[in-house]
Parts: sequence; structure tokens; C-alpha cells
Amino acid sequence: MGITTTKLKSFFAAIKRHKYLCAVVGTIVYLLFLDEYNIVFVQLPHLGKANKLENEKQYYLNKISEDSIMLHELKTNDENLKKFAREHYYMKADDEEVFVVEER
Repeated sequence: MGITTTKLKSFFAAIKRHKYLCAVVGTIVYLLFLDEYNIVFVQLPHLGKANKLENEKQYYLNKISEDSIMLHELKTNDENLKKFAREHYYMKADDEEVFVVEER
């Protein structure tokens, strides 16, 4: 039950009748899978990577704005500077003792 010549003739006649459709489908297949910069194997992985980098960019921009606000507060208010030094660097005044308690 192989392919007969009449089936081949009707197949090629159908292609000849729908040559524009075949050209469009062939172009789409070429662009999706066979091109050097194809969409399926090259562009989609880069799209995911670009989204990840955009999320990281937004995180770092938010972090920069938070740190800028904190820096402004530390530069303008001595009480905030003392509090920051005590909390982060365990600094103390001359007349007091500091006990560091670590939670487990």
C-alpha cells in the first residue's frame, strides 16, 4: 500500500493550487525553527533571562532608594547615627556596657 502516482499528482496539484499558503507556512516554519536567530530555540530562553534581569534591576533600584533614605537620616540626625552604630557595630558609650544576645 505505497504511494501511487495518482496520489502524488493530486498532492502536487494541491500544492500548486495553494502556493501562497504553502509559501506562508514554509516561511513561518523557517522563522520558528530553522533560522539562525529562530524564535523557539534562541529567543525564548533569552526572554526568560531578560525577565529575570528586569526583576533583579527593580530589586536593586528599591534597595538603592531605601539605602539613600537611611544615609540621609544618618547624616542629618545624630540620634539615628548613634542608634545605627549601636545596633550594627555594637558600639557603646563610655559609661555603659553592651551585651550581645544571639538567638538560636
